Parts: sequence; C-alpha cells; structure tokens
Amino acid sequence: MATWRCVKQCGACCYLDPTERPGLETYLTPEELDLYLSMVGEDGWCVNFDHQTRQCCIYAHRPRFCRVEADIFHQMYGIEPEELNDFAIDCCRDHIADLYGDRSLELLRFDREVGI
Repeated sequence: MATWRCVKQCGACCYLDPTERPGLETYLTPEELDLYLSMVGEDGWCVNFDHQTRQCCIYAHRPRFCRVEADIFHQMYGIEPEELNDFAIDCCRDHIADLYGDRSLELLRFDREVGI
C-alpha cells in the first residue's frame, strides 16, 4: 500500500502560481490569501523556495496552507482523515507531472518513495 510522504528536494508544491491553483479564495481565509499571494515570486515559485537546494527555507515555520496534516486538510478541503493519504498522493502526482512531466525523475522518485 502506498503511503504519502513529503519527498525532499522535489519542490513541486512550492510552485504557487495562482493561475495553476483555482479557487484559492474558497479554502484560504482572506489573511491566508494575502499571505499566499505575497509568497508568489515573479516566476510563480514561492519566494521561500531555495532553487539551489530545492528546499523550503521556512519549512519548520511554513503557513498552515503549506502543511499536509489531517486536521488542516479536513478544515480546508473537507477531506476526511482516512482519505488524506490517497488524496495527498493523487495531488502530488498530478502537480509533479504537470510541473516536471509525467516521465520525470521527480515523479519516478516520488512514486518510489511512497511505494507506488
């Protein structure tokens, strides 16, 4: 059985271009939406994403909307805790494939890490 986990040096979730994430205002509070938009760099990547290391510079202190946790996903998206694993895997796979390609090393590494 596949088990979701954050795969280091992927960074796909750090591509924050609002045009790629429709409906932000439906699951972010007005304050979170302002914060989210302030984090989007000119290239669409989060300003806190280090492209050299491919890691988040504020990972330990990242905002709520950057965390994959059962209670947060239930509050934001209505995802039941028992559905989080499959939901997170599907979201990551889709986002990685869209960003890097469906045959990318990033997607292959993600699949291997989560057990697909």
